[in-house]
Amino acid sequence: MDPLLRDAPGERHLLLGNEAIVRGALEAGVHMVTCYPGTPSSEVPDTFARLRAQLAASGRDPGFSVEYSTNEKVALEVGAGAALGGAQCLVTMKHVGLNVAADPLFTAAYVGLPGGLVLLSADDPGCHSSQNEQDNRQYARAAHVPCFEPASAQEARDMTVAAFRLARELEQPVMLRTTTRVSHMRGPVTLGALPAAAEHAPMRREPGRFVPVPAVALRRHRALDAQMERARTVAEASPFNSVRPARGTERGPRRGIIVSGPARNYLADALHADGLEGAAAVLELGMTWPLPAELLAGFLAGCDEVLVLEEGAALLERDVRALAQERGLAAHIAGKDAGLTGFGEFSLDLVRRRLARWFGRPEPEAPAAAAGEALPGRPPNLCPGCAHRAVYYAARRTFGDTAVYSSDIGCYTLGLLPPLRTADFLVCMGSSISAGSGYARASGGPVLGFIGDSTFFHSGMTGLANAVFNRHDILVVILDNGTTAMTGHQPNPGMVQEVLGEAAAHLDIESIVRALGVEHCRKVRATNLAALTAAFEELGALSGVRVLIAEEPCVLYARRRLGKGRPRVAEVVRQGAEAVRCLEELACPAFCRNGDEVSVDESLCTGCMFCLQAAPGVFRARNRA
Repeated sequence: MDPLLRDAPGERHLLLGNEAIVRGALEAGVHMVTCYPGTPSSEVPDTFARLRAQLAASGRDPGFSVEYSTNEKVALEVGAGAALGGAQCLVTMKHVGLNVAADPLFTAAYVGLPGGLVLLSADDPGCHSSQNEQDNRQYARAAHVPCFEPASAQEARDMTVAAFRLARELEQPVMLRTTTRVSHMRGPVTLGALPAAAEHAPMRREPGRFVPVPAVALRRHRALDAQMERARTVAEASPFNSVRPARGTERGPRRGIIVSGPARNYLADALHADGLEGAAAVLELGMTWPLPAELLAGFLAGCDEVLVLEEGAALLERDVRALAQERGLAAHIAGKDAGLTGFGEFSLDLVRRRLARWFGRPEPEAPAAAAGEALPGRPPNLCPGCAHRAVYYAARRTFGDTAVYSSDIGCYTLGLLPPLRTADFLVCMGSSISAGSGYARASGGPVLGFIGDSTFFHSGMTGLANAVFNRHDILVVILDNGTTAMTGHQPNPGMVQEVLGEAAAHLDIESIVRALGVEHCRKVRATNLAALTAAFEELGALSGVRVLIAEEPCVLYARRRLGKGRPRVAEVVRQGAEAVRCLEELACPAFCRNGDEVSVDESLCTGCMFCLQAAPGVFRARNRA
């Protein structure tokens, strides 16, 4: 049995941070999980889906449902509706997804959710897989929702349980804010008990609370503030907020460090590395909002100098400064400086240096560079055999630099690099059609907007409807690879029915496009160069809204999930300028070059055979060895 499903209180297992969140939700009795997949949160709903399938296969009632929603706003709305109906719900998304879901979040906080809803916001300091590194603790403050910040896998489990309990007690949404390092760390987790069956909260009709017309909303604003005061009382006594006193042997000013979230790990390592354990009192905050003002004030009153450490924006630092001013506390407060900023992630070296500056000690030497030559850079690249490469190659061959290329969020964003160069701008997820339409209106030039199938369902349909309604002039290319590829092949409404199963319905993209009023719509195989070129030339000669649907399964998805491997590989039969041209313009990762010699790496070649079409006579197909 999967360790996450074992009802074995006290057992310890090595879990991913995201897996620990799953376990905590199961122990809390979660009834429903909704999401839009996005790194670093994706493992949470994926794990729930896997566990549900295992339980169903063994004839056991899972006790919870899992839904991959079309976007984050829908995921939160479905979760909020279920929580209004008395169910405990977990809604998961990456940090930028909360921008999409902000509207229902603010209203859900006003009206309250009796069943209990926990919102997992997985932030990405350092932009490991994101277009920004926004700090979603700001949403907790703006929306007036309590916030927990785990710093270990054990805390990820513990705080998830606590978040569900608080969400139901207060009947308010609660945020569980993680970061990439916490989501993807592994650590020992002690399991708690699994409930036999969690009860739904009583359902009740209260239009005077749950329908926020202006008169209701005004009352609910005051009710929300009252609930946050209750939450503040919880934060004051929370076991996730604790003080470690100083040793009392240090001479000079009384020092204290206030640290929150994942920065607690860096601080612990830095104090240990430099022999500073006990040199300052430490206030650790795991439940970071609402601010435990009395706990903080008491800590500040016992210090002459205080250092605030937090990864991301200087939110806690500003709150502490404001509290000190309000209470007339004289402690000198330090925080971020030129060496430890709000950009990127913390590191042990950065925190050690900040501590040295604060303690007035010599800064430790920077870590020595690894011996030997630096490894060559490896830019992000489309996979060998990816059909997006074929579409971009055909687009560049047809339009070159005469067109402007509006891109979107997904694997296909990797078309920005030479030689493909099919991404001139990107605003946000689902924006390629809308932003491309605006650019075309402003410039009068030809614009191609690229969008994937999952992104089309996420937020592209509204942009297409707007383009048709306002008679924009844009050629939209929907790259339909049959899955949500970038985040791990999660389902979307356009996947084939045999993959979706009976639990969901297949939606045909072409039918939707035509239903939205697009007259000029073509669908081709994405790896058919002749068909792609003909469609681009035909649609490029027209005006208005035109749509090209380029279909081809994601090559990884086809092999891993659909069992459709390709038995052939390409090989070079004629060297020369044409072979080099194909390598330089198509740039398939399976190509190898040694001077003027071009070859194909059989271990990387997927057998798509697009190179045979791009350079006929140079490549040929053969069966795999």
